Amino acid sequence: MWEYTDKVQEHFLHPQNVGEIEKPSGVGDVGSLACGDALKLTLKIDENERIVDAKFKTFGCASAIASSSALTIMVTGMTVDEAEKITNDDIAEFLGGLPKEKMHCSVMGREALEAALADYRGVILPMAEGEVVCECFGVTDLDVIRAIKESDLRSVEEITNFTKAGGGCGKCVDTLRDILQETISDPAVVPVQAEGPKRMTTLQKIKKIEEVLEREIKPALKKDGGDIELVDVDGDFVLVSLRGACTSCAKSQTTLKEYVEKKLRELVLDTLIVEEAK
Repeated sequence: MWEYTDKVQEHFLHPQNVGEIEKPSGVGDVGSLACGDALKLTLKIDENERIVDAKFKTFGCASAIASSSALTIMVTGMTVDEAEKITNDDIAEFLGGLPKEKMHCSVMGREALEAALADYRGVILPMAEGEVVCECFGVTDLDVIRAIKESDLRSVEEITNFTKAGGGCGKCVDTLRDILQETISDPAVVPVQAEGPKRMTTLQKIKKIEEVLEREIKPALKKDGGDIELVDVDGDFVLVSLRGACTSCAKSQTTLKEYVEKKLRELVLDTLIVEEAK
């Protein structure tokens, strides 16, 4: 599982400023439920252009919730000009750091803040005028270029960590590589991808796990009155819930490790680790 700092865990388990401000001065609505992450940030700004209140509603993982909670604390009391200078690195630093695979959550917070301030000022963000390169997550070429320049990204994998682009169907990977080469000053530093099987994207991994569960594992468990449901996939960790006779079986953990995990490693990815959701 991801290793979260104490501060990330604190803001995930006890998030601050959850909700929505009535008659807000500015609203930032980014992401989408279809993409797996969504954030709505509302701000109350006084006549001196100082943010006096900030609230959020987030659909997403622990990092997304923690980043949103941290952001509302950071901006409250700031002037609009001060808040405009906040970066995703500032949000991650406030939380004591985020796993590299979760940096896109701090980026989403920064984007929501920019959108809310733009709404307050009545202007259109330049990023909104970019061309969508990742249809799975609605990421534009301008989003990617900005991430590369601001965070000194040097691989497509890093672009995915910061923007989620390339983490779905994978069709945009070549385009992302082209943008990377065109954006950095020295194309020679772009790592050359070794020949071999392509990295499985998160959505591809989930789809394949679901297929194996339906085709191979569920029928076998149902013969003995049991069943299994996929709860979540977090990196190489596969969280499942045992159902039916499996819930009371003394050998349920043996079934998970010696049958389910082995089958998924054989047919999906040999690094998968299956655990029961608590």
